[in-house]
Amino acid sequence: MEFFVRGGEFLADSPAVGRVAARMKPTNILDPNYFHKVVDCQWACPAHTPVPEYIRLISQERYTEAYMLNWDSNVFPGILGRTCDRPCEPACRRVRTEEKPVAICRLKRVAADNKGDIGAYLPRVPEKKNGKRVALLGAGPASLAVARDLLPFGYEVHLFEKESAGGGFMRSQIPAFRLPVEVLDEEVEIILNMGVECHFDHEVASMKAMLDEGFDAYFIGTGAPRGRDLELPGRQEVDQHISIGIDWLSSVAFGHTTEITGKVIVMGGGNTAMDCCRTAQRLGAESVSVVVRSAFEVMKASEWEKEDAMGEGIPIINNRPPKEFVHENGRLKGIVFECVKPVQGSDGRLRYEPSGEPDVFMECDHVLMAIGQENHCPWIERDIGIEFDKWDCPVLDEQTLQSSNPKVFFGGDSAFGPENIIWASAHAHKAAISIHLLCQGKDLRKDRPPEGVNLISQKMGMHEWSYDSEHDPSKRYLVPHADKKLSLSNIKMEVELGFDRELGAQEAQRCLNCDVQTVFTDRLCIECDACVDICPMDCISFTENVDETELRQRLMAPASNLEQDLYVSDELGTGRVMVKDEDVCVHCGLCAERCPTNAWDMQKSVVHIPQLGSYAE
Repeated sequence: MEFFVRGGEFLADSPAVGRVAARMKPTNILDPNYFHKVVDCQWACPAHTPVPEYIRLISQERYTEAYMLNWDSNVFPGILGRTCDRPCEPACRRVRTEEKPVAICRLKRVAADNKGDIGAYLPRVPEKKNGKRVALLGAGPASLAVARDLLPFGYEVHLFEKESAGGGFMRSQIPAFRLPVEVLDEEVEIILNMGVECHFDHEVASMKAMLDEGFDAYFIGTGAPRGRDLELPGRQEVDQHISIGIDWLSSVAFGHTTEITGKVIVMGGGNTAMDCCRTAQRLGAESVSVVVRSAFEVMKASEWEKEDAMGEGIPIINNRPPKEFVHENGRLKGIVFECVKPVQGSDGRLRYEPSGEPDVFMECDHVLMAIGQENHCPWIERDIGIEFDKWDCPVLDEQTLQSSNPKVFFGGDSAFGPENIIWASAHAHKAAISIHLLCQGKDLRKDRPPEGVNLISQKMGMHEWSYDSEHDPSKRYLVPHADKKLSLSNIKMEVELGFDRELGAQEAQRCLNCDVQTVFTDRLCIECDACVDICPMDCISFTENVDETELRQRLMAPASNLEQDLYVSDELGTGRVMVKDEDVCVHCGLCAERCPTNAWDMQKSVVHIPQLGSYAE
């Protein structure tokens, strides 16, 4: 008998074939990650929020339940519904059928805006503590989420923050016209009111001194607090006319800066640059321009952030790296920019070459520098067992987020550099599990709770499902905005008004319910090919089992997206196998309705992502 290798496993070849033939193994649908990957939005979300489930709850006007489902995984639904970087949306299956994904982020806000009293749904925090003390450094989203996960388990949680209120960079970096302070305060206070021992206006100056306090574990969630600068000719001479973007936004947020005059240039192409330019316009700048060294398409700012800035009349000028600051008697006159053009190299990356145009001088009175952020932890001594890399980031175990000092954990921007709030929540869940295991004397890797999956049939009758399976090719609904004249004159007026209940319900109907899976039972199949005939996406095929590369080409429609799996059955009566391309399936359920033997069923996959949870043991 001959053998072949696939995926690191030896499989026996049939003696009748007479040669080594690589065949695909039957898909193990009980592997938690299999159907998790099929729910593209949930798989792409760092916190793995069960997106289709909460969207269905919104469509049923069960807003409080939709909010709590979000709160359990991402912790800040009202905040994220306004500010999330939306990694879920580019992954949405709607982009396979229509141009725009479901407005997942804005639907999260619908749940937050329309929820009822959530008091009865919050986790119970025991009055009697378990004897373990945990210190959280920084009151940003990562630390707050760690507190939420630990408190129901009886931990005594102490929070240390240099500012007078919680929220971290959510408070200091995100302008009020994007995130109203009352929304921020509400979700921060939900956690603080669970019993956090708060030490506000307490700047930690020495990690060594903190370790001497004798806490059982420490979580550092202080963010990436230093904005990058540019060393160009003339930089030092015009220092008083240049502000670092994140510091300037913080000064605005805490009321120290209330105006900016003259012509303003914002340098940088990320979301901070977009916040800076829109804020400067509201604080009275004569004119505001954004100048970026890279091409428009590769700017780090989210598409909607760029759209909002340009919608407010702010020009974005690309392919202009700065050369020098021009000054006269200590006064900034403007900046000289080189003109370049993007050229795609053989490796697919863009490089920038001189365009042949003369340098451009742009007049300005003030520059807001928003060219990136980096970790900066001078208060963490380098002789206390916490190792740092060449980028001044802590050396961490990526699964446990434990540093080289076993009592110290990192999360959020301070762990791997600047990311979005949703990443902070994801880090927090990991770190909270690790802290719990450490405090209970368990192994941080071997004793971590496993992932799991449940499959629940949605069948109510022969041709009736407990969810709306009809595919409606509807386009994405536009989010209403406040009147531009009013919003530009009031820095605290929220620009996006969000969906009302009616628009929210209509947008929710665009969800394709990707968590309701087509589940195939091979022993019931009679190979009538009825499912093949009725499938609107030609994603089901019955064919000879061969190696994956060849199999992908011999399907009804070739399966070219290698990031999406093929669903392969065991061998059927004729020797063929059923193969379904998970990439293009729209979960319409027609195969299950048409099947005469119930070999196909629509079953909701409920993926369990391990975290300490929002309830006590």
